[in-house]
This record gives sequence, structure tokens and C-alpha cells, in this order.
Amino acid sequence: MLQVKDTLRSTVKLTFDGRVIKKFQGPKAKERYDNEVKVLRHLEERGCPFVPKLLEARDETLTIVTTNCGERVQHLDPKRTAELFAELLPYGVRHDDAEMRNVTYRQSDGRFCLIDFEFATILPDPK
Repeated sequence: MLQVKDTLRSTVKLTFDGRVIKKFQGPKAKERYDNEVKVLRHLEERGCPFVPKLLEARDETLTIVTTNCGERVQHLDPKRTAELFAELLPYGVRHDDAEMRNVTYRQSDGRFCLIDFEFATILPDPK
């Protein structure tokens, strides 16, 4: 397993079989964990193809296991970054941490993807 992130808020590891394991810690860990699980489930129900798929949610350890959405992007035009996050809106989600650090590139299909939904908001259904 490869550790790719270790901060006050979370630890993220990549497994050799292509999964991402994110353990929430620090301030409001349970709240952030619950929100990310809820948002990822919402996006999956709506068929969003450019976000990780939630494989497991381990409430007792505040850990999620997701699919891998590619490598982090190092350079991206601010306009293009904004366009990518705007693509979430038709799926009923506003990211609320729309920074380049939350953009990945999936080589298998040449698609930019979005990650890290712990601060995201599910928008009211306009219907």
C-alpha cells in the first residue's frame, strides 16, 4: 500500500489493486465522513461517471474505500478547473472545495475526474 496523503483531516492510501482508502481524522471527522459517504452515494445514484465509486463505508473507523480516479493533476488552467467543477451541478452537487488539488486525470479514458467530497453540498432538487 502506498500512502499518498497524511494531514490533520485525513490519511489516504492507494492499494496495489486500484482502491483508495481514506481515513478521516481530526476536527469534525465524523461529520466530514458522513457527508462524503452521502455525496458519493448521491452521485452514484445519478450515474456521475467522473467521481470515485464508493466500495465500502466503515463507520466504526471513519474509513471509506473507493475506486481510483487516476493521478492528481499538477497544472490546469483556472477556467478549465472551474468548468470541471461546474459539471457536478447537473448531478445536484456543489463541491465547495473547488481547487486543482481535487482534480485527477484518468488515463484509461482521458477524463478529468473530481475527488474529495467531504465539504460538498447536495443541492435541493429543482423539481
